[in-house]
Formats: sequence, structure tokens, C-alpha cells
Amino acid sequence: MKKTLLGGAVGAALALAAGAVQAAAPADWNTVQATEITLFYPGVSAVEWITKGTEHGGARALKKGETCLDCHSEEVANMGQLIASGKKLEPNPIAGKAPFIKVKVQAAHDDQNLYLRFSWTQPQGSGTAPMDADNPVKLAYMLEAGGKVQLAEAGGCWGACHADARTMPGAADSRTKYVKDGSAVDGVFYDLNQWRSGENKAYDGHVAGARVMEGGQALAQAQGKLDGDTWTVEFTRKLAGGTGDVRLEPGKTYNFGMAIHDDHSAGRYHHVSLGYHLGIGATADITAVRQ
Repeated sequence: MKKTLLGGAVGAALALAAGAVQAAAPADWNTVQATEITLFYPGVSAVEWITKGTEHGGARALKKGETCLDCHSEEVANMGQLIASGKKLEPNPIAGKAPFIKVKVQAAHDDQNLYLRFSWTQPQGSGTAPMDADNPVKLAYMLEAGGKVQLAEAGGCWGACHADARTMPGAADSRTKYVKDGSAVDGVFYDLNQWRSGENKAYDGHVAGARVMEGGQALAQAQGKLDGDTWTVEFTRKLAGGTGDVRLEPGKTYNFGMAIHDDHSAGRYHHVSLGYHLGIGATADITAVRQ
């Protein structure tokens, strides 16, 4: 990414959601163990492709209860390289697109809040025209409870990625991410939090029948900064919330996925994780330790 495009992001050291409530994150994040997660470029690997056995060999394993991480944990970076190159699942490859990003994820909690911290090294930019001129970087994570969303248990946020969503080949630009039979009232949804670097703003929304970027009541604070070539983004999220917010409870685990829109990218041209589990004081792929 060119330095001229990063100027606004460097100055965006703090980004508070509207009406944010001040909350104290851990005094020393160095005492909180980090989980390294590799995000990869997914191309057009929508949920319809993933679950179609004639195209994806892992579809049969998914039906048997295996997860995407069970099969692919050791080859995530290689998958990103294959797809970003245009050899598979990418009809419009972007020259110089980073195939993967390794992110360190840390989590902690107290009686009221969950604290999440993400850090990664900024990949070299592709040099192509920006899709989102306002935001060099966007980071989002999604939570799901109970496995009511198709593929949430096995594939994290993949249940919201469909072949007819905008920026997919031939799709209408008005179609956002959604989940099958989605309903925030009935618990069939993803809880979505996103931080945008250039806008200096955080969004608290959800994905059900459509993606809604605002209206959530759980996100208390978000902040991000670029120090040299290292990004750090932190969220403070209340354990409780309203409709469209997953209620978090100590001792329980939740389905978790994350994405980074790097290099001014938009839509499907992001980097995504496979499905992980976040534990609130419970042992999981990512364990939020009590502070």
C-alpha cells in the first residue's frame, strides 16, 4: 500500500462508535496469549460451491460433521496463493494481490465486556485503483451462537457468503451478504462488528436476511492504528446487547470468523478466516481470559 494512501489511517489512532461507552481493556496485552490465524483470499468460493460435492471434495466431509479447519488448517496460505493467482476460483485475478495475511488474535473479558485485539503486518499493496477510496483497511469479525446459521459451526462466517451477493460474477450490486432463513429475532444470524480505518469509525450490525451495518447495542468502543508496518485494532464489546447481538456468557463458546479488507478492497475481494471458536473463559481456539 502506498504511503500517500495511508496518511489518514495513521492519524486514525482511535475510532469510537457513536455513543461509545468508555471501558478499560487489559492493562498489558503482552500477558494475554495470542492465537495466530491465517486469513486467505477466497475468490468466488461461495457457500454453494463449498457444499456442492461435485465441485468441492470437502462437501462430503462437511455432511459428516467435519469442519473446514479440520481439513485445511495446514494449507490455508497455499489456498490463498492458488486462488489469488487465478488458477482456481478467481475469474478476475488482481496482479499483486496478497494471497494471505497472518493475524494475531487476543481476547479477554470481565463481568461486563469482551475485549478483542487483532494485529498483523501490512502486506505490500497491489498498486491497482482503490475499490474503497475512503478506507485503506477494514476489519470485521462475526459471532454466531448455537449453530443455527448454515455452516456457522463448520465454517465460521462462510454461511453469509453466497454466489448471488454483490461483486460475485453476474450478481446484482444491491444484494448484500445474508444467511439462509435468516432472522435476528429467531436467533438465525451473525453478530457483526467492523472497524474502518479511513472513516475512523466502527459499525455494530448483524447479518440475517440481509446485512445491516448499524443498530446493534453491544459494541462499546473500537480503535485502530498503524505503527510502522503493523496494524493493531481493538474492540470492546458488551457481553449483553439487543436484537442482532449475540449474548455472551462466561463458560460458553461461540462460532467465530473474521475478515480484513486490505489495500482499499471492497466486497468479496477481502481476506477471510476459516471457522474458529471463541470461548468466554472457556478453552477454545481463541480463549478470552478473565481480567
